Amino acid sequence: MSFPQLRARTRNFTLGLPQRFQIRGDGRQVLFTRTRAGDDPVACLWAYDVAARRERLLLDPRELALDDSDLPAAERRRRERARQLGGGITEYSCGADQSIVAVALGGGLVVLDTATGVTRTLVSASGVVDPRPDPTARLIGYVSGGGLHVVDVEGADVRTLAVPEATQVGYGLAEHVAAESMHRRRGWWWAPDGQRLVAARVDESRVQEWHVADLADPTAAPLTMRYPAAGTANADVSLIVLGIDGSRVDVDWDRSEFEYLAAVSWDRNGLTIAVQNRAQTCVRVLRVDPDTGASRVEHEQTDPAWVSLVPGVPARTTDGALVWTADIEDTRHLLVDGEPVTPSGLQVHEVLDVDGNTVLFAGSTDPTERQVWTWSAGAGLSQLTTAGVHSGHRAGGTTVLVSRSLDSPDAQISVRPADGSPARLTSDARTPPLTPRVDLFEAGSLRLRTAVLLPTGYRPDDGPLPVLMDPYGGPAAQRVLAAQSMFLTPQWFADQGFAVVIVDGRGTPGRGPRWERLVHGNRGTAPLDDQVDGLREAARRHPELDLTRVGIRGWSYGGYLAALAVLRRPDVFHAAIAGAAVVDQRLYDTHWQERFLGHPDDNPEAYDRNSLMRYAPELRRPLLLIHGLLDDNVHPAHMLRLSAKLLAAGRPHNVLPLPSGTHMVGEDVAAHLLEAQVQFLRTALGGDATARIPGE
Repeated sequence: MSFPQLRARTRNFTLGLPQRFQIRGDGRQVLFTRTRAGDDPVACLWAYDVAARRERLLLDPRELALDDSDLPAAERRRRERARQLGGGITEYSCGADQSIVAVALGGGLVVLDTATGVTRTLVSASGVVDPRPDPTARLIGYVSGGGLHVVDVEGADVRTLAVPEATQVGYGLAEHVAAESMHRRRGWWWAPDGQRLVAARVDESRVQEWHVADLADPTAAPLTMRYPAAGTANADVSLIVLGIDGSRVDVDWDRSEFEYLAAVSWDRNGLTIAVQNRAQTCVRVLRVDPDTGASRVEHEQTDPAWVSLVPGVPARTTDGALVWTADIEDTRHLLVDGEPVTPSGLQVHEVLDVDGNTVLFAGSTDPTERQVWTWSAGAGLSQLTTAGVHSGHRAGGTTVLVSRSLDSPDAQISVRPADGSPARLTSDARTPPLTPRVDLFEAGSLRLRTAVLLPTGYRPDDGPLPVLMDPYGGPAAQRVLAAQSMFLTPQWFADQGFAVVIVDGRGTPGRGPRWERLVHGNRGTAPLDDQVDGLREAARRHPELDLTRVGIRGWSYGGYLAALAVLRRPDVFHAAIAGAAVVDQRLYDTHWQERFLGHPDDNPEAYDRNSLMRYAPELRRPLLLIHGLLDDNVHPAHMLRLSAKLLAAGRPHNVLPLPSGTHMVGEDVAAHLLEAQVQFLRTALGGDATARIPGE
């Protein structure tokens, strides 16, 4: 089996890998999902006994008579927002004691007793989404039909707590921008005593209506969705406290000024929410009285560009101290009870867990790495990991660490109890059939983190190599990280006869708030300049790079950057592959676009300047446009509009539509898509070119 086929079959070598960890409150048991083999797409639920150092299978969804092939539309949207390609148990929920687990399978609600292994299907074929047991393990709440319902763990006494008042109203699910751009994929939360819950009420009646059509099936009706494009109306989101006894209390805050509900946390110290204004220049943390709905400001953060939303906050220690983050000068600090507790230069990426009075968080001093740290008032700051890219979870003093490094393509998952030696969870993931050869370095005065990969076994006397730039380059992700798994596909491209260069430029995460905000108002110029500078430095280090044959490929923002490269810098880039590119900046969502470019009514020139449409008549290099025709994140209208503009200008180009593709690429086409890109690049870069980087 070829690498592209194996990569597609194994979901980029993630099948068989333990994932989705939850640790019991006393730290004695870890639940996780894992498929039974590295090419098995169906995730099962497992339990690991920390003291006995033994794992057991809890639930294989294939043993249940529930068909997971016809999912509710809301569940399909949830998986798309979470970029989940696998099947089986893709999400589950349990209380701190892990006595029962709730899973949505085949549109039904399945409850598992973890002690006995007995499963019960409480609700079947009703479109169940996001089921969650209450903290006392007596009731299960779930969303179905746009309403919020509860049922006891025996399947009796089904109660409906909220029913949509209109067609475009729903309870308990995150709206598009929350799930796609704000790190909030949940829409409801239990109170600690299990007597109440708080739910988002989402009214999309003001949001414009878009359609996505399955053009391969002329009998299929188009999918209608509500999509808040930049400058248009957002969903009207409010919060309601719903009692099991039927009571209802509206949470009060200034929703006209702070229309984004960023995060919600309800623990024994109370109900806390974070809200953000439309301009994203202010975030307020509010304490809410669930009895009256009244709220008061506990913390406020402002920034003239934007305030970043960090995953995992707000949270609270057992003592009630607010856990938050703050951007102070050029460092994103961990903030506890209003005070920064991390030093300058340590960039906080995410709060992973709060265990009692100990905060577990991911942070780095080197942007190519990500370490796991703890902080507590008594012990201070402690670094748990060293070289590589790490994440983690913690409860009851037990810590689970997921670690990747440049030394191995495989992730190592270790369980560290509060007392005792660490142990590793079993991984059944397939080992990739290639080993990346990565040269990581800092390029130029901006110290651009850059990676170069050459063909396996390449020697300088083998001759010059055409270059493939392979960036993402945008604010959602880093590509140059100290983990082999980041470079598997780039190494395969290198082995097809290319020198692959990857550059993380201005605006990418991991280098602090100032670095991130260097793209405010202009998302294209600086990142493109950085690709050129990184290429120049790579050629200095590796004279075998043939700068007369430079291609570039990318997906999503990377696709935008690739197309921009051949449109604006044809003197440097000789061919481009643009996948799922945001072409017209006005056609992407409010929260994401307005963060960087402002409101289009206030800054129309910024939208025009950053649009690929503006530069389409300048194309004179080979360009391949790839787009999933069912993409509900970056609508296929982007690709179609650019293609039409290019045709109108008489600019030849290639278009590869993916009829069943969303913003993700499914297994059925993923392998062939890699091969098609290689063929395009070989054809486009096969001839001689004379252009070189100015100054070389």
